[in-house]
Amino acid sequence: MNGVRPDEAREIVAALRAGVVPQAGLHHVTTGLDRLMAAVDEELAEVAEGRGHGRAKWIRGEYGSGKSFAARLLCARAQARRYATSEVQISINDTPLHHLETVYRRLMERLTTGADGAGAFRAVVDGWLFEIGDEVSRLSGLAEDDPAFPDAVEKRLEDKLAELSTQNPAFAQVLRAYHRATHEGDFKTAQGLLAWVAGQPHIDRSVTSKAGVKGAVDGQAALAFLRGVLTLLRQSGYAGMVLVLDEVETIQRMPGPTRERSLTALRQLVDMLADDELPGLYLVVTGTAAFFDDYKGIKSLAPLYQRVQTRFDANPKFDNLRAPQVRLLPFDEPRLLEVGRKVRDLYPARASQRVAERVGDAFIAALADQVSTGFGGKVSVCPRIFLRELVDVLDKVDQHEEYDPIHSYALQLDDAALTPEELAARHGTPTVETEAVDAPAAAGPRRLDG
Repeated sequence: MNGVRPDEAREIVAALRAGVVPQAGLHHVTTGLDRLMAAVDEELAEVAEGRGHGRAKWIRGEYGSGKSFAARLLCARAQARRYATSEVQISINDTPLHHLETVYRRLMERLTTGADGAGAFRAVVDGWLFEIGDEVSRLSGLAEDDPAFPDAVEKRLEDKLAELSTQNPAFAQVLRAYHRATHEGDFKTAQGLLAWVAGQPHIDRSVTSKAGVKGAVDGQAALAFLRGVLTLLRQSGYAGMVLVLDEVETIQRMPGPTRERSLTALRQLVDMLADDELPGLYLVVTGTAAFFDDYKGIKSLAPLYQRVQTRFDANPKFDNLRAPQVRLLPFDEPRLLEVGRKVRDLYPARASQRVAERVGDAFIAALADQVSTGFGGKVSVCPRIFLRELVDVLDKVDQHEEYDPIHSYALQLDDAALTPEELAARHGTPTVETEAVDAPAAAGPRRLDG
C-alpha cells in the first residue's frame, strides 16, 4: 500500500465510497496542489513566528476543482505545524455568514487539533491549565501536594488571564470559574461554562452566574471571543488557528440586504486581520469564480473587493500563489488518471494480486473515459462519481473471484444521486441557481466535489 497505514487506507476508501472528502490521509491521493501547499506552508510559518499579522487566503475554483479537498489538506498540514483548525461550511439556513454568533459556534464545535482530533476545545483549556501547574512546579519547585501550591497556581493563573481580561473580561471570568469548578469537582458546571464560552445558547443561568456572566455570545461579541480563543491557543503553545469558511458562494442566493451583511462580516474579518486584532489566525475562504467576479459576490462591496482582487494571467503556470486570491484549475484527464491509480494502489485489498491484475491502468483509463462521457465529456465535473465507481469496482474484484470488470462493468448513473452540477453536465442543461432559501445543510461530511 505504498507506505499508507492500513487504518488510513480504510478511512480514505470509505470516504471515497460515500463520495465525501476523507478526514485524514489526503496527501496520499493529492494531485496538482504541491505548489499551492508550499506557498501556504511559508505563510503559516510566518504567522506562527509572528512575522506580520494574521493572513487570509481566498481559494477560487469551479465545481469539481477540489476546493474543499484543498482546504482540508491545508488544515492537515497546519495541524502538523501545531495549529488548531476549524472547517465551517457556510449555508443559508444552518450556518448563515451574516450571523457571526452561529459561525463562531460552528467554529468552536469543529475545533480540531492534531493531538485531540475534533471537538478539541475542552482539551485545549485543560492543557492550558495543566501547563500553568507545570510552570509553577518547574519555576518554584513546589510539588502538587505542597500547601503553597494552590495559591501559586492561582497567582500564575491570574498572570495568564491578565491579557485575556484586557481583551474580553467575560472570557477570562469564565476560564477562572471553570478552573474553580474543576478543582471543586463540579464537572456539570465546568462543562456548562465551556459550552457558554463556545457560543452554545440556552445555558442555564445557574451555571453562568458562577462566572458572573449572563446572556449569550452573540453578534459582534463573537469576534471578541474568537480573539480570546486565539490568545488561549498561543498561550497553550499552539502556533495559531486555521479557520476555513467553505462554500461562501451560497450568499449569492440570499436577498440583497442579507447578502450585504454577509459580505460586511467578511470585510470585518479582513480588517481585523490587517489591524492585528486576530493574531495567529490564518483565514481560508473558498468560493466559485462567480463569487469573486460577479456583482452578487464580493464585487458588490467595493472595500472588500479591493482587498481581495487578484489579476490572473492567461497562463496559470505563472500564478502568484502568494497573492491573497489563488485559483484551482479544473480536473483534467491526466490528474483524474493519477488519482485513480493512487486510490487503486492504496486500496486495502484482501486479494491484492487479483485487484492489481484486473484493475490495471488500462481499465482505469477506460473507466475515466466512460464516466466523463456520461457527463458530456466534462472531465472537471466527474471526479466524485469516477472515484465512487472505481472503489465500487475494487470492492467487487476483491470480494468476488469471478468478477472481471473488463467484461462485467457498465456505468449506471442515477439522477437522484447526482448533484445539480453533475445533473447539468449529464443532460447538457445550465446549472440552476435557486434564488429561494435553500434547505438546511447537514453538518456532516463534505462531498468530494467543491
